[in-house]
Amino acid sequence: MENCLFCKIASGTIESEMVYSDEHLFAIKDINPQAPTHLLIIPKKHFATLMDIEDSDQKLMGSVCTVAKSLAKKNDLEVSGFRLVVNCGSGAGQSVFHIHFHLLGGRPMKWPPG
Repeated sequence: MENCLFCKIASGTIESEMVYSDEHLFAIKDINPQAPTHLLIIPKKHFATLMDIEDSDQKLMGSVCTVAKSLAKKNDLEVSGFRLVVNCGSGAGQSVFHIHFHLLGGRPMKWPPG
């Protein structure tokens, strides 16, 4: 996707503060953090929204949780807690149409969100 911000970050065309990268996923610091820890976990494969994943993507999507757990530990969030959020569509607050997961922590979270 030539105009996709996250595809450009994944390819190295645009620089970002990378905190994790493997063959399938990368994580960066959010440029507009909503919590003391606010990371974005992003598949390198382009999916515009959660509605675009298929059954064959189960392993990739499951690895998001494994990476989130690892990043939460690395950021000392396992005791205080954290939130993992994915927005799907503009009505839910999605502004970049490449699926990404927000890892938020370091402050009390309220319920309901939004």
